[in-house]
Amino acid sequence: MATELEPTRRRKWLVTLVGLTLALGVASLPIGDWDHEFAGIGHLVGNEAIWWIYVAAILLYIRKIERRPLSSIGFRTPGIGNIALGVCAGLLITAVLGAMYFVVLPALHLNDSMASTTNANALMATPFWWRFISTIRAAVAEEVLFRGYAMERIEELSGSRTVAVVVSCAIFTLAHVSSWGWSHELFVAVGGLAFSLLYLWRRNLWVNIIAHFIVDAVSFLA
Repeated sequence: MATELEPTRRRKWLVTLVGLTLALGVASLPIGDWDHEFAGIGHLVGNEAIWWIYVAAILLYIRKIERRPLSSIGFRTPGIGNIALGVCAGLLITAVLGAMYFVVLPALHLNDSMASTTNANALMATPFWWRFISTIRAAVAEEVLFRGYAMERIEELSGSRTVAVVVSCAIFTLAHVSSWGWSHELFVAVGGLAFSLLYLWRRNLWVNIIAHFIVDAVSFLA
């Protein structure tokens, strides 16, 4: 029996490691910079298509290669309570990040970098309909990849929730450097940690997606 189980365990470990490499490695690439995301409507739509296809591929990988249900990365029925929690969490995280931006940074005589300002200006110059779609996509893609998939699989391989939070949060933070610059990383790190702890608490990806959407919507849609 032990000899029969060993190949199965090796396959599961290898498949999980490959999945993590695909999920975190590709998600950390500066895809938007490579395809000149803000060069025009075609580039904006193309960038979104790339990300939706990528997320769909990861979900297909879970079902067909890992042979697991999507509930293994937190896709469970949210229920009214979890929906409300997602909304409240999103508003709370927004308030914390807002206080950091408008109170903490000025008190420390710090400013966002030129890269962050330039990217924000380019983003806000895009059509509202695209920003709305992009906000939904960011909430879905980043929570699927960095929270649901990464945290579940890293915890499984390491046996540690702490390792899962630290590794996924660190990679999530560094993945934003190319677009937003180093000075903005404090906000990304705090937001990423909040989303990680929220997922660790509820283990329901819809809670995180709702919260993430609210945080980004306040910044880019309001």
